[in-house]
Amino acid sequence: MDIFSQQLINGLVLGSIYALIALGYTMVYGILGLINFAHGEITMFGAMVSLAILHALLLHTGLPTAMIFALALLGAIGFCMALGFSIERVAYRPLRNAPRLAPLITAIGMSIVLQNTAMLIWGKKFLSFPDIIPIQRYQIAGANITNLQVAIIVLAIVLMLGLWTLIQRSRLGRAMRATAQSPELAALMGINPNRIISATFMLGAALAAIAGIMVNAYYGPAHYTMGFMLGLKAFTAAVLGGIGNIAGAMLGGLVLGLIESFGAGYISQLSGGFMGSNYQSVFAFTVLIIILVFRPSGLLGERVGERV
Repeated sequence: MDIFSQQLINGLVLGSIYALIALGYTMVYGILGLINFAHGEITMFGAMVSLAILHALLLHTGLPTAMIFALALLGAIGFCMALGFSIERVAYRPLRNAPRLAPLITAIGMSIVLQNTAMLIWGKKFLSFPDIIPIQRYQIAGANITNLQVAIIVLAIVLMLGLWTLIQRSRLGRAMRATAQSPELAALMGINPNRIISATFMLGAALAAIAGIMVNAYYGPAHYTMGFMLGLKAFTAAVLGGIGNIAGAMLGGLVLGLIESFGAGYISQLSGGFMGSNYQSVFAFTVLIIILVFRPSGLLGERVGERV
C-alpha cells in the first residue's frame, strides 16, 4: 500500500508536467493540424531562462527570495511567449498553405536550431536549480509528499482549469474554436486568424515555460537537450488523450505520468532496485504504439471539426 500511495503521488506530479506541455501540442494541432516538434525546446528555454534570471538576481540583488522566484517565472514566461510568437511567424506562417510534410520538416529543423542555440548560450554543462525552496515533508497514507510536489500538482490543476475556462467562456476562446473549425469562415465573421494562431502559440509557450521551471525545480539540473524527451513524452500524452482535444491532453498527461510511475516503481521493487527508472520511456512509447494501433483517436477522441 505504501508503494502504491508513493507512486500515485509521483505519477500525479509527473503527469501534471506532461499535461501542461501536451496542451501546447494539442492547441496548435487543433487549429493548424500541425505537430509543433519545437515545443519541447520551448520548455527547455523556460527552464534555462528562469535559471539565468535566478542566478543573476541572487548574485547581484538583495531582493526577497519569493520576489526573485516570481521575477524569474515572469521573465521565463515572457521570453517563451515571445519565442513561440517568433517561431510561428518566421517558421510556420509562410508554410501554412504548403504540403503538410513541409511544416513537419520545418518543425523538426526548428527543434534542432533551438537546441544548438541553447548549447551556444549556456554550454553543454548541466545547470542546477539554486537551493531557494525550503522543502517540507509530510506523511499521507504511508507515502512521503513534499510541499514542492503539492505546489506542482495544485498549480498545474489551476492552470488547466484556467485554460479550460478561457477556451470555453472567453471571447479569445470562442475565436480559437471558430478558427479551428474554419479559418476562412472565422475571417468572414471578423476574426483575424493570424492573431488567433499567434495567441495560441504564445499561450502554449507560457504553459511550457512553467512546466520547464517545474521540471528543473523538482527533477534536477537543466540541460540543452532536456526538451527533446519531454516533448516526445508530452506528444505521447496528447495522442493518448486525443490530439486536438484540450481535456484529452490533460487526461493523457495524467494517465501517462501514472503509467510511468507505477510501472517503474513496481519493476524497481521486484528487481531489488536494479531496474525501474530506466524503463520509464519504455512504458511511455509502448503506450503510444498501443494507442496508435487500437485507438488512433485517443481516449477521448478527436473533436476537431473538419475545415471548410
